[in-house]
Amino acid sequence: MITPSVCVFCGARPGNDTAYSEAAEAVGTALAHNNWRLVYGAGDVGLMGTVARAAQAAKGETFGVIPTHLLKAEVGKTDLSSFVITENMHERKKVMFMNCNAIVVLPGGAGSLDEFFEVVTWRQLQLHQKPIFLLNTKGFWEPLLALIEHVIDHGFADRSLREMIRVVDTPAELVSSLKSALG
Repeated sequence: MITPSVCVFCGARPGNDTAYSEAAEAVGTALAHNNWRLVYGAGDVGLMGTVARAAQAAKGETFGVIPTHLLKAEVGKTDLSSFVITENMHERKKVMFMNCNAIVVLPGGAGSLDEFFEVVTWRQLQLHQKPIFLLNTKGFWEPLLALIEHVIDHGFADRSLREMIRVVDTPAELVSSLKSALG
């Protein structure tokens, strides 16, 4: 049986609330405990490093993908189960996406938003049916969800756009939803 893989997009910074790091650690641990491989950006900084170290500590499989130009800045985590170096960000996102069964977005910045919108756009264009989860730790994604509603309300997207995004508030709720989605 093939191990299900979960792609986690998240910040290369920890954020200014310890709740974000605590949630990232819980997600990494939960992925390992459920025998789901972590697919992520291969950095050892911020929430990225936290989720990976937690998965490793719980004996989970880890698959990291990092572009050459970020090896130093994001401290490429070479002790992963699999470590892939790409030429650019576009290739990084493609490799991460192609090697997962579900996508989870934790708090993060512009890079996480870029990754989120790319997979949502691909879903909207019917290029995939992979579930997309926002882990809404302490309401972090509420402004984004309001923006998506604004886009829909003003006729720039169909209501189905919002239905493509599954919002969960806690790592426990995420695990339950992933179990349903991954079978």
